[in-house]
Amino acid sequence: MSKFWKDKRVVVTGGAGFLGQAVVRLLRQRGCRQVFVPRSREYDLRSLPAIKRMLKKARPDIILHLAAVVGGIGANRENPGRFFYDNLIMGVQLIDQAYRFGVKKFVAIGTICAYPKFTPVPFKEEDLWAGYPEETNAAYGLAKKMLLVQSQAYRQQYGFNSIFLLPVNLYGPGDNFSPQSSHVIPALIKKCLDAKRKAADHIVVWGTGRATREFLHVDDAARGVVLAAEKYDKPEPVNIGAGYEISIKDLVREIVGLTGFQGKVVWDRSKPDGQPRRCLDTSLAEKEFGFKANIKLDDGLKRTIGWYKRQDS
Repeated sequence: MSKFWKDKRVVVTGGAGFLGQAVVRLLRQRGCRQVFVPRSREYDLRSLPAIKRMLKKARPDIILHLAAVVGGIGANRENPGRFFYDNLIMGVQLIDQAYRFGVKKFVAIGTICAYPKFTPVPFKEEDLWAGYPEETNAAYGLAKKMLLVQSQAYRQQYGFNSIFLLPVNLYGPGDNFSPQSSHVIPALIKKCLDAKRKAADHIVVWGTGRATREFLHVDDAARGVVLAAEKYDKPEPVNIGAGYEISIKDLVREIVGLTGFQGKVVWDRSKPDGQPRRCLDTSLAEKEFGFKANIKLDDGLKRTIGWYKRQDS
């Protein structure tokens, strides 16, 4: 429980989504009694009238903006225009209207895709403007990055308290397992379990396996977002991550072992690896609001596989 949330009215955009459900659950555990989750069928956040209607109804003190149109490498390559427009227009209009409606705090969730393609590892927040993002997800990454620019501009001109967080790749129970739009961990879990069920002798995995990634369990990410909302009020962006990296090849080996798939892994080298390396410097989050990831990858993968098996049975 936290006294901070007791009398706060909170809007969580994307609150019915993967990260959003974990955040809403944690807010309620910490004593927040007034959580409003706008659903897209009723409040299309790309529409200015819908945003105004939502703000009039909810009258929030705090907005946690988690809503995003997002997917893996394949989805990013197929939908760069939609990913750019939808994410930009949602965020830009929502921040502006939040300021105009007198919202006391805005928490904007960015993406690690905003970092330059060849950022030195570990990624430090000051490296964010050192180059262009990796091409396959640049449209999405830049759309989200503009919310940092807007947050800082509105703070400078209007004194609006908007903060910007940069979570690394998330995974966990409740993730998106759709073959068309899922990220790497749920995609690999589904491939392995489907192949095992069909007694297939191999699975196909994109790329070379040499790229590295950092993964953060969704429950850890939710805790980072909530702690930042409670304790962080500065203009600088903050990484939210686990602070380690693993190669895709090692990740595949881990998931193959945990799912019990006995077949061969075939690497489709005609498909892109994406950004060569990803690993965050997470020291600022620990210093500013005491966030450090708790859930180890092996344990998190076991939980995620177990959850998916239960849904798929």
